Order: sequence, then C-alpha cells, then structure tokens
Amino acid sequence: MAKESFWGRLWGNVIGTAKTFENAFNKAFLQFMGGQAAQYDYKDSTYLEKGYGINPDVFSVVTQMCDKTKAVPYAVKKVKDKQSLSKLSSLRNATNGNYSTKQLANKFILESKAYEDKEMPFPLEKPNPNQTWGDIHALYKLFLKMTGNFYLYMVWPENGANSGVPKLVYVLPSHKIKIVLKKDADLIYDEDPIDYYMLRDGEQNLTFPAEQVIHIKTPNPFFDMQGGHLYGLSPIRALLRNIESSNEALNNNVKTLKNSGVFGFFSGKDSAMTPDQAMQLKQRLVDMDMDAGRLAKIAGLSVPIEFTKLSVDTKDMLPFDYLKYDQKAICNVLGWSDALLNNDDGGKYDKQKEERKRVITDNIQPDLILFDQAMTERFIRRFKGYENAVLEHDISELPEMQEDYKIMLEWMEKAYYTPNEIRAATKAETLDIDGMNVPWIDGGKKRIDDVGITASDVQKSYEYLKNDIV
Repeated sequence: MAKESFWGRLWGNVIGTAKTFENAFNKAFLQFMGGQAAQYDYKDSTYLEKGYGINPDVFSVVTQMCDKTKAVPYAVKKVKDKQSLSKLSSLRNATNGNYSTKQLANKFILESKAYEDKEMPFPLEKPNPNQTWGDIHALYKLFLKMTGNFYLYMVWPENGANSGVPKLVYVLPSHKIKIVLKKDADLIYDEDPIDYYMLRDGEQNLTFPAEQVIHIKTPNPFFDMQGGHLYGLSPIRALLRNIESSNEALNNNVKTLKNSGVFGFFSGKDSAMTPDQAMQLKQRLVDMDMDAGRLAKIAGLSVPIEFTKLSVDTKDMLPFDYLKYDQKAICNVLGWSDALLNNDDGGKYDKQKEERKRVITDNIQPDLILFDQAMTERFIRRFKGYENAVLEHDISELPEMQEDYKIMLEWMEKAYYTPNEIRAATKAETLDIDGMNVPWIDGGKKRIDDVGITASDVQKSYEYLKNDIV
C-alpha cells in the first residue's frame, strides 16, 4: 500500500491516462489486451545497485559526468536561416566541440546567421514541483551511462486549448521501465512498434502512452524479434566483471582490516597444546581485542607457543594493482579519464587541464547533442510560438574551453573578418553602422606597386642577382 500511495501521489492525480495493474495479471493483460512486451534486460537494476550504488570508482566517474553536464549553459533559440543551421549542426556533429581555431570562428559566425539575435525564454520554468532542470540533466546523464536509456514523461491536458502542451515533466527510473509493443507489431516494417511504456515496481505496474514519453537511448546492435534492440545498450554491461572484481577487492580489504590480516593456528612450541588450552588462548585473545583499556593488549603465557599463518596478506595479493587496473577499465568504457580521479597517476596540472577539456568534447558534448535533438523535436516545439525553435547547449562557455576562445579572438583580429563577425563571435550585438560589415586590414600594409616597385623591377633584380652569383 505504501508504494501504491506513493505512485498515486507522484503521478496518479496529474496523469489521468496512467493505468495500474498487478503483476499477477501481467501475462494475461499483455496477451489479450495490449500486444507483447519487448525483451527486457533485468540487469539494469544490477548496474545501478552494484555499480553506481556500491562501487566508488563508478560512483565517482558518473557523478563527475553528472556535475559537468549540469554546468553546461543552454538556451532556446529561434531559427532564422535553416541552411546555416544545417551547416552548424554538421560542424557540431563532426567535431563534438573539439574545434580548430578556424572552425570555432566559423561556428560563431554560423550561429549569428542561423539564429535570431535574442534568445527565447525556456518554455517551462520548472519541470515539476520536486525537481529542477539541473536535476533532469544530472539524471539524464546518470541513467544514460548506467542503463543506456533515459525516459522523460510529459504531462499535459487531454482536452482544451492547451491539449498536448506539457505542463509537467518527470524522469522515469529507466532500470524499472519496460517497453510494450503494439498488438501484432512488425519490428521490421512498422514505423513505431511501441504501444506504451510500463513502470514495474514490486506488485505495481504503471503505464505511460508512447507519445508522452521521450526515450533517448544509446545504439544497440543486438537485434532480436522480441524488440530487445528498442532498449539502449548499457556500457556497464561490458564492465560487469571489472566491477565485480573491484567490489570483491574492496570486500577483501575490509575483511583483512577487520581481522588485522591474521588467519591461522596456534600450537605449542615444545609440546602439543590440549584442546582446552587452545580454546582458552583464543578466548583470551578475543577478550583482549574487545577490551579498550590501555594495558588490555598485554598478556602473559607460561609456555612458549607458535603461530602458523594460512592466509594471504595484501602484500602477496597485490589488491591495489588490480584495483588500479579495474579503475582504468571503468574509465575507458565510460569514456572518462582516470587522471581526474585524484589518484597518484593523475600527473601535473597541465595534463589534468587537457584531460578536463578532452572529456567535455568526447563525453559530455555527444550526449548533450542527443538530448538537444530529442528535446527540440518532442518537447520544445510543442509550445505555441516555439515551432521554429531549437534547444542548444554551448560547451564553449565552460571554463575549460576559454583558452580556445582567447586564441580564436586573437586569430580573428589578424584574419580578414568584419568587425560585426568578430562581435558575433563574442556574442555581442552586431552594429548597423558604416564599416562594420567590411573587412579591415592593418594601415601599414600597401600594395607592392604603390611603393614604386613593379613586377619588371623585381625580374631585373632577380636576373642581376643570378648573374652575379654565376
């Protein structure tokens, strides 16, 4: 009942179209009422619980990704020129934000041509009463990296002037979401075989119409006729053994510390110990370990004894070498840098500086491009007046990217760009005055024939020098 009242409070009063049913009737419901369920990877919960929830390396890497994703500025812009927008999108997709100096300048110039000067307000100030858009961005990155899927549910009125216009949005827990196909769906020829999405939580199932769910996923090459390829592919799937190895190494370290690394047997040095003597000695050690007194760890024996160790200590097992290897594998698969995990191999400041920039262009930007495309088509353009608008995240505003920005401005000053193009690159308002749309050059430069030297003079000088050398 607690779960039922929770889901009712969260969605039941605002959704209206959501339906719940017990898992006991799940099979019959799917068979006779709504088609078939797409094959589901039940390890998504394991990825979160054993990976993000327990493993410190996975938690650290994904948390850094989430924090950086939240930090990227975004804006809604109205399209002015679709051709320039197409070129801009191609440039962004080709580089993932890792622009050369000329490409960065072209990017800003294309933006000035593609978009209106003034940005549009975000159409929904707050996604829901319990979350901010920063929370949405963080959960997007977390679920995409842990499960390969992100589901955003849009709530809107069914009737009236605002029918189909989102009023609230909620992130659905992707590790609990199941895709249900249309009855007799053809996975090869149907444009959209998905009937609805179903949230499974204990004995409760909650359904969401497909048109109200934005599903962003990673590419999945594992096609099957049950629709398993309709889910994204979790990168953690390739990391399960490394995560298990890392978790086990941590568990062994804890066990070793708890027993001080000791496991073995006592025996009499000169004569055999009786069972009673051995039990009394062990109990004495237990009492000493539990006693917090200053002299509790000092005791005496009337006979010499020996200790035979059977355990393998950390020096022999080299757990930290294995942990380092697993950490490297986790970073490689998730597309992050182990130099940013505050370890001894992080290197100098210059290396970390370069790595911070690299993970933004190689990890943060590609996923934000997916987010922008999906949100533009499925969310932004549902609002009146936003039919020709796009959502765009701009990584060039991040501190890690400012050095490229500085180099670009210095280069543009020397290249043949107009003052207004340079102003557009700095996101300053262009000026409609004389000379602002004409390239300028340094005043000290002159044409060669303006200083009294002709091509004929140059040829004569060349012949003279050649004959003199001969």
